[in-house]
Formats: sequence, C-alpha cells, structure tokens
Amino acid sequence: MDVEGFARRRLLRGEPEGEVVRAVARHVRALKSWDAGTAKAFARAVVRDTVQALASQRAGGLAGELLRYPRAGVGMGEFGVGSRGEGDFFVHRLLGRLAEGGALPARELDDAGAVRAGSGYLAIAVDGMHSRLSEFPFLAGFHCTRAALRDVCVVGFKPAATFADLHLADDGDVGKLFDFTAGAACAGELCSAPLVAGSTLRIGGDMVLGERLVGCAGAAGFSEEPPKLRRHAREGDVLLMSTGRGGGTVSTIAIYHGWQEVVLQTLNVEFMHACELLRGSEVMEKVHAMTDVTNGGIRGDAHEIAGASKTKLVLDEEAIYRAIDSKVLEMLQELEIDPLGISVDSLLLSVPEEHAEQVRKLLSEATEMHVVGRVERGRGVYLEGRSMRRLEPRFREAAYTEVKRAVGEEAPGEAEKLRRRIESAWKQALEKKRMVMKYIKEAGA
Repeated sequence: MDVEGFARRRLLRGEPEGEVVRAVARHVRALKSWDAGTAKAFARAVVRDTVQALASQRAGGLAGELLRYPRAGVGMGEFGVGSRGEGDFFVHRLLGRLAEGGALPARELDDAGAVRAGSGYLAIAVDGMHSRLSEFPFLAGFHCTRAALRDVCVVGFKPAATFADLHLADDGDVGKLFDFTAGAACAGELCSAPLVAGSTLRIGGDMVLGERLVGCAGAAGFSEEPPKLRRHAREGDVLLMSTGRGGGTVSTIAIYHGWQEVVLQTLNVEFMHACELLRGSEVMEKVHAMTDVTNGGIRGDAHEIAGASKTKLVLDEEAIYRAIDSKVLEMLQELEIDPLGISVDSLLLSVPEEHAEQVRKLLSEATEMHVVGRVERGRGVYLEGRSMRRLEPRFREAAYTEVKRAVGEEAPGEAEKLRRRIESAWKQALEKKRMVMKYIKEAGA
C-alpha cells in the first residue's frame, strides 16, 4: 500500500487533514501489528510530509518547476503501458526520443543501446522483472537477467557483465533479495557474464507498506563490429526463429494456471550458445538483423521490424506454432491464449534466403531454427494460414492471467484523445530537460 499516494489523493480532493490522518491510520493497522497510538503517530507524520511536499510543488520559480511533473491525466494501466501492445509501444517511442546520442541511440528502440568505446562498441540493455513474479524471486531474477543478456547478444555483442537493482516494500522478507540475486547470478554465470554491481532499496522508503518486490537487471557487452539493427532486414530475406521455450511471461502463465512443470522448460540459456556460434563464424556477416520474440510476441516484434526496415513481413502461422516448444504450445492452446501475442523468448533472424540453410545448420548445435516467414517489398505484417490476412498488434498483449482477461486487450474508447494528452506531457518533459541543461551550463555547475 502506497500510504503517501493514498494521503495525497485525499488531500487533493479537499478532505480535512484530520480525516486523512484517521483514514491512513485505519489502513496502516490493517497491514501492521501496531497499536492505535503508533499507527496514528505514523499517519500524522505521513500527512505532514505529504502536505509539505504538495506545498513545495506549488512553489514558484525554477525550483518549483523542477519539483512538478507534466500531467498527462492518463494512467499506466489505462493506456496499457508495460502490457506490450500498441499503447506500450507508443509511450516507449516517446521515451526514446527524450534521449540523444550513441551509436545505437535509445530512439531506435532496438533490443540494446550502444556507444563507441575505444576501438569497438559497448552495448547496454536493461529489463524489468515480470510484475507477477514478486512471490517467485528466483525466477524473477533469472528471467530478467537472461532477457538483458539476450538483448545484448541479439545486437551481435558478447555479454561481459550483469547488474541488478532491487526495490522491496517495507514488510517484504529480506529473503526475497537473496532469492532474486541468486537467480540473477545464476543466469549471468551460465553466460560467463557475472553479476558485478547492484543496488537495493525499499519501495518508497517508509511510505509503501506490503511485501511487493520490483526490480530490474541489466547487461553490458562489447564488440569490435557495429551493432546489428532491426532496420537492416531486407527484401528477399527469410525469417528464422529458434524454438521458443518462454521466460518470465510463460513462467507466470504456468504458475497462475497450475502448469508448474512448464516452468522448467524456461530454464535454459540456448540463446547464448546460439549467439556464440554465430559470433565465432563467418556466417555472422550474412545475418542482416537479429532480435528476440518478447515484446507482446511475434505480433508486436514483427511490426517493430517492418516499421524500422520499411518492409513487409509475411509470417507462416503453422511454422510459428512449430517453433514454440510443444509443452508451452499445449498450455497456451488449452488456456486459449494467443501464441502470436505472447513472449516466447525465441531468437529471430533476418537472413538472405541463399544463406538460411547454412545458418540453420550452424545453429543446430545449440537450438533448432525454423523458417517462419519472409521479408518482401511493401509495408506491414501479414499472416499466411488458411488465408492471407493482415496481422495487427493489439493495444495490449494477449491476456494470459485472469486479471489480464478482466482488464481486456482492447484500446480505451478515447485512445486518440489520450495519445494527444500523453504527447503534450512528453513535450513538457523535453522542454524541462532542455531548460535544466541550459541552467546547469550557464551556472557552470
């Protein structure tokens, strides 16, 4: 429970401070084994701090401007941010445009970013833990670290090190920190990229009660060659997809639907072995683009590739199903979850047709590669099955838990209006960045 947010919302509605104190105290006692006096003293402190923070935000001048943030009036859940669909992609495109510079800048929205470093390039990637794995920290740590490592690999780099950042709510058991870190370290060491740095904090300090764990893991790698980019997919290429056994999302589906044995299918580092084979061979030069099937499944990733490369992608539906681990596919189909809209954690390569078999043969030592589509002249993504049809990304990824089914996959009714409000907030943030940079430069700080 975010007690600061709870108090702020009530104060902004104009409720008297005394009523807010009593409401906070009641909620605190539902979570903490505190007596009434301790709960009330804590509630008073929360309200005093919140009142002062609101007053600071209302201050004039640059200091006040610095403490305020642009209000979009749109909630994360309302717009599907983090749900790996159109809403999420829209916000991420704007986020990337707030950052500038680099050999592979954030605005490219590729799997990792890169900068020049000495005679070569340094790539960095970061992935957040799956939000529903808070009670399963080892899996959370393993899968978000593995995802970051894979992101470094698919731009053609060799991972060298990993790091982690953990935030545990006030009542969370410290054992969660150890379990997450053990999972993160496990993935890193299996890929010869040890966990070398990290940070651990409480979510919101004293202001967030409960046991929720959130965090992320990152990876860094080096290459003498420039990064592989999604936009380098070319007309005439075929798409090769490795067997997808899933990661954090598939683990979450398995846990929350009673398919626990499927969790074991996700524990592998096949991608690392495949990428090592590629990096160590002349075949690597023949691969035009690499990515992984994560962002809302191939339904989302294919659109990212098609948009970046300004091409048309034609996908073979049955071939994609064959490229998903049979046990994972059985689970998805029995639960009526769209396999095209789920992160299955496959590698996806765009390769000239004449070299596809050579790539498949090389990588067969690590994983089976399936021809799942082709790149053509044109725009958009199409699906070949019983008929040819356009494959559109949804506003959110396929609903794969009961909560997600309750929320739904469709866009909110006023999506275009919400987009304009979000863009307005983005423009204000960009202007604020420029204003603060100008202030610091002129101050000589």
